Amino acid sequence: MNKKEYKKELKKLQAELVQLQSYIIKHGLKVVLLFEGRDSAGKGGSIKRIIDKLNPNHVRVVAKGKPTDAEEKQWYFQRWVKEMPSEGEIVLFDRSWYTRAGVESVMGFATQAQVSNFLEDCPAFEKSLVRQGVIVLKYWLSITHETQEQRFHERLNKITKRWKLSPMDLKSRSMWREYTKAKEIMFRETSTDHCPWYVVDNNCKRTGRLDLIRHILSQFDFERRNLEPKVLPPVKVHRCQPNPEFDGLWVN
Repeated sequence: MNKKEYKKELKKLQAELVQLQSYIIKHGLKVVLLFEGRDSAGKGGSIKRIIDKLNPNHVRVVAKGKPTDAEEKQWYFQRWVKEMPSEGEIVLFDRSWYTRAGVESVMGFATQAQVSNFLEDCPAFEKSLVRQGVIVLKYWLSITHETQEQRFHERLNKITKRWKLSPMDLKSRSMWREYTKAKEIMFRETSTDHCPWYVVDNNCKRTGRLDLIRHILSQFDFERRNLEPKVLPPVKVHRCQPNPEFDGLWVN
């Protein structure tokens, strides 16, 4: 797909996302969009395209770092519960509670017992969210090892993207098989009828983003309308002359 075709289709889908958001606000829905995937899978870029045209007063992005000392002593899901959406709100998780099944498991930041407990508790946790009226859509953005290497190389050689390449990313390069095993266990234990996983092929960011947005839209029964351009009503304005007193405030 060339850039022109991509931009045209993205614009159309973003307009539908705006209509979906209006539907969510009107009906007081509580929506969680959760994104997981390997480093450089395109989670942040996908989220950016989803929220780009939305009303920022009714959408939030949650991207948490490592837990604080206080959070380490809490119930594991506690720091995530407080981020759940209110009525009429969409919350997008750029990584989520599933870090325990992924990076924490592979890198040894959690014990095997902690990982096992998480995998056992997670379906019940998500079922409780659904029972409370939260709509949870879980997406895994999938890429190949070759794609990851290519994107890491781009980050390393582009000054505006180099900040995205962390020491943890570099360490994970040699642990592809371990991450694959952790992902498969996570799918097996936590993809349920009430909260399934959806996998998006994101090797091509353009088609991946479009497929992702189409799938999100397909999960809601709302009316898609072709909105006609509107014209502002006439208004009388008494124009004022610029005040020279403030000439020095202008940015040149």
